[in-house]
Amino acid sequence: MERTRTTEVGQHVGQRARVAGWLQSLRKMGGITFLVIRDGWGIVQAVTEADAELGPLQDDIGIESVIAVEGTVVREAQAPGGYELHELSVEVITPVMEPPPVTINKRKLTASAGTILDHAAVTNRHAARRAVLRLGTGVMSGFRQTLTERGFTEIQTPKIVASATESGANVFKLDYFGRPAYLAQSPQFYKQMMVGVFERVFEVGPVFRAEPHDTTRHLNEYVSLDVEFGFIENHFTVMALLRDVIAGILETLNAHYQAALSLLKVELPAVPGEIPHIFFPEAQELILRRHGIDVRGEPDLSPQDERWLGEWAQQEFGSDFLYVTGYPMGKRPFYTYADPDHPGFSNSFDLIFRGTELVTGGQRLHRYADYIAALEQAHLPIEPFAEYLAAFRFGMPPEGGFAIGLERLLMQLTGAQNIKLVTLFPRDLNRLTP
Repeated sequence: MERTRTTEVGQHVGQRARVAGWLQSLRKMGGITFLVIRDGWGIVQAVTEADAELGPLQDDIGIESVIAVEGTVVREAQAPGGYELHELSVEVITPVMEPPPVTINKRKLTASAGTILDHAAVTNRHAARRAVLRLGTGVMSGFRQTLTERGFTEIQTPKIVASATESGANVFKLDYFGRPAYLAQSPQFYKQMMVGVFERVFEVGPVFRAEPHDTTRHLNEYVSLDVEFGFIENHFTVMALLRDVIAGILETLNAHYQAALSLLKVELPAVPGEIPHIFFPEAQELILRRHGIDVRGEPDLSPQDERWLGEWAQQEFGSDFLYVTGYPMGKRPFYTYADPDHPGFSNSFDLIFRGTELVTGGQRLHRYADYIAALEQAHLPIEPFAEYLAAFRFGMPPEGGFAIGLERLLMQLTGAQNIKLVTLFPRDLNRLTP
């Protein structure tokens, strides 16, 4: 008999159906045996009063064994999904004879974060972990769809590069057949080059940061959702597109991922038609007035500063989102365009979401001579960037872009306390396996 997905069982009421998956639980109550089978889409319950129908499951076959169960589909309001299987025939495909390292058939994972991550190959099977990972799929899907509808071309850029994108201190160095190379901190240079080819490009891919952080919001490898496009007016053009991309992602989640949202009790934020913004020096003045903390002259915002600004945006505008614009030039990479009206500040921005930086973006330099001057001012050699600069020698329009951290977005959406718990197999200062 052809296999039926657990989510399709309800289409076969009164008929025989064959479900294959993992034995999530087996309970015997008053002579009745309840099986719960999990596949890649959901769960279904099978019920029998006849031990003979269990076949090989009467042996010491354990939880997480891979089995196939054939039975008659009946409606049952109290069963998971509203249906269950009766009159069973059971086949054991892959028996498991030992208990899993972590109990994963309960409503909540009660193990510590370290234990959950140590056994991610198994704990990722838990319903809540699966739901988070499905939301990640939805984020990437909404990101792609929104940009494709706007004429963007998806690209894949090299992850082994000849020079650091931003800072040599924050890259993983490789021995590339006797030559030095690095894992890419971002696709920045390449996506800028590709603006000269397609004008509008985006990428979904891993990036690598050799930053010795051991915090709840940093990873050394994460998925970056990158965008770059040409013929912009300034960074506000980029911010307007980012607003639409965030809205498109949330619309996709709302339309197609309700089961995961409900299980995790996620409340999706509303995206304002225009996200409020505040100039960097004004943000620092605001913090001084409201909290008595003088952060003026600091080149960046601290996590606490971001939380305060997030609270202000919610109180003042009813918005979970806030743009902070015009970061100091010294804090932004050399390729960032300076604000013509405030030369010490840049045409750049961060998007703060629920009190945490989510996105960094801005307007890039697009003239070759400006790049030469910027490299000299930053005391960086021209040679490592020669291939990158070639695109600008042969004509580039005013352009800009942004990058969204997938895991950071999932952490903020779900309210997770640690970014590692929304990451498939996290890599941080101490974790290289599984």
